[in-house]
Amino acid sequence: MTEAPLTAGEYRELISAALEEAAYADTRPPTAHTLFMPDSHRTALYVDTTVVPGGRGVGKTFWYRSLLDEGLRELAAAEYRIRRLNRLKVHRGYGLDWLSEYYPGPGDLNGMLASGEQPYDIWYTVLLAALGQEDLRALTEWPDKVAWVRANPGPAQRTVERADGQAHGENIVHLLLFDALEHLHHDRAQADRLVGGILRLALQMRFGTRNIRLKVFVRPDMFDAAQLHFADASKLSGYAARLEWSRADLYGLLFHFLGNEDGELAELAHRFRRMTGGWEPLAWGARHVPPALLRNDEPTQSALFEQIADPFMGANYRKGKPYTWLPNHLMDGKGRISPRSFLKALWTAAEATRTSCPDHGMALHQEAIRKGVQEASKGRVAEVSEDTPWVELAIKPLEGYQVPITEPTVLRLWKEADLPAALARDSARYAQADTPERVRTGPRHPDDLPRLITELRELGVMTEPRSDERLDLPDVYRIAFGLGRKGGVAKPTR
Repeated sequence: MTEAPLTAGEYRELISAALEEAAYADTRPPTAHTLFMPDSHRTALYVDTTVVPGGRGVGKTFWYRSLLDEGLRELAAAEYRIRRLNRLKVHRGYGLDWLSEYYPGPGDLNGMLASGEQPYDIWYTVLLAALGQEDLRALTEWPDKVAWVRANPGPAQRTVERADGQAHGENIVHLLLFDALEHLHHDRAQADRLVGGILRLALQMRFGTRNIRLKVFVRPDMFDAAQLHFADASKLSGYAARLEWSRADLYGLLFHFLGNEDGELAELAHRFRRMTGGWEPLAWGARHVPPALLRNDEPTQSALFEQIADPFMGANYRKGKPYTWLPNHLMDGKGRISPRSFLKALWTAAEATRTSCPDHGMALHQEAIRKGVQEASKGRVAEVSEDTPWVELAIKPLEGYQVPITEPTVLRLWKEADLPAALARDSARYAQADTPERVRTGPRHPDDLPRLITELRELGVMTEPRSDERLDLPDVYRIAFGLGRKGGVAKPTR
């Protein structure tokens, strides 16, 4: 250390300021100082990595938007040492934003599927439009564009061949990006078909061209399901890289935010960098890269976090240390942790400590950290309920029960609540909307209750059965959904 540590109050202020906007990653564009690059994400940014599976909140939209931004691509190319990122011409294939110039919206997709259009033809048309196909420019409506492509296979193929050849001569790669695929269609089977069409096109470009590539950010369960819709889909697994966050990645992200705060507390961030030492300024000083030990070394991270949080989550070590306790209680059923949930929990803990015990000797009080997990659980449940409302409908009948819980009990509660009827009403509500603002995807098998359990496990909302065959919910979902656990983090008071 090259400087005295920050005081508890200073750490608290810095955490509050640096993490305040962490929960809005999907709605606010990435910037140079928020661009943290875990070593484990490097493979996902390879130009030839076609599929990037990841759950909600792990960074799919963040990387989608970062790759669309030339300046952020340059930063990623420099730090990850991927020179091909500087030779890209990036196009939008699909995303959260309504941009009918680049791709059809939910209303058009719904209408085209209803009229019998094939998903592959739709996405092939999107690719041709991105490559500048002249005849498509004269057409405004996407159904008309798709009809032209279907009627003109020769000119369509020559457009691809010509663009591929020109890109090779210019030493560039056309990269078509896809994100937010859970919002393609309200019906899960149709959404899977649409994703299957994207993957089929991606595979064709991967093997049929030298300089045209697709990169598909997709939920893991949707990737697994979509592979059933066309031959040779299994080949894509060799060109996939999952977005996952280790414990070291999460704390590296925290320290990155603390060292890159550029608001009113920029001086505290500067002191934090001097205190920890070894930071590398990039992008003309607008971004600072944490040293390797702060990014990847758990003993170093743990020692620093011990200056920030209470030493234990109770009276002694038996209750656990905050460094390990916090991420353990934010894991989903697949062992995955959302960085957004992690940062939200820390921000809440700082605010709760400031409110309830401002004179506490550490920046984060143990009870405030528990409060942070409760709030992170609320946020996680809100996210999954927004994307997949059927999950909330499925868990609601279990409210007030304790986990672990037997499968027969779950099935009985679902039958008593007539869950299939509730799911049918929910699906009909979204299907009736002509142009839904954001499409919500339903379950694949709404009438098959045991298979709903399988789908919940695939999403990470439930865990695999325990040795005694009982089902469980991880704390990040259990708490806000209102289920109890003996000795677990308490449900938030209403």
